Amino acid sequence: MTLDMVLALVLFLFPLAYSPGPGNLFFAANGARFGFRATLPATTGYHTATAAVTLLIGSGALAAQAVAQEAFIWLKMAGAGYVLWIAWGMWRAGGLQAELQARPARFRDGVLLLLLNPKAYVIIAVMFSQFLAPADPARIAGDAAAHLSSGQLGLVTIITLIFTLNNLVAFSIWTWIGEGLARQIFRDDRARQMNRGFALLLVVVGLWMLLI
Repeated sequence: MTLDMVLALVLFLFPLAYSPGPGNLFFAANGARFGFRATLPATTGYHTATAAVTLLIGSGALAAQAVAQEAFIWLKMAGAGYVLWIAWGMWRAGGLQAELQARPARFRDGVLLLLLNPKAYVIIAVMFSQFLAPADPARIAGDAAAHLSSGQLGLVTIITLIFTLNNLVAFSIWTWIGEGLARQIFRDDRARQMNRGFALLLVVVGLWMLLI
């Protein structure tokens, strides 16, 4: 993969990764409530799943169409419902010393957030359609058992690494922004209000996942 192709891929991914999308807002809310370090397990889970799914789609183990239409709808609903469930737990949390506390998102939450987001599958498929050789994406799309040459597998691996690392940097920045904002305004007597504010932000994320 040439330097020009790497730069083109990063430019292609930049608005997708750094704009305020559902994933970024999810991690910003968790970073604001629990801090950057507490969000690392979910970040690790999300990007582990990202790398695995990207490799599967790029190698042809998943069709480039990503998911069938019916499965796409069910995944969308499940993903939105999962985020709304996390938001409900945060809404119910009280102040810092209350018995019932919100919890930071965990490794499993990060994995499920990626796996239950069908839009991620589509973005990955589109990326490979643009940055693999023209004949390869069509073959991958039409034949889930298509075999790639060692050179093509190497290219898929490089694209996967760039895609995953680019997302990791973007999500880390948004988590850090959320933590920084919380430090400026956080007070113990306002913990309940902040929990509910972050819960509402996650509701927006869930609805966004359902509607886009």
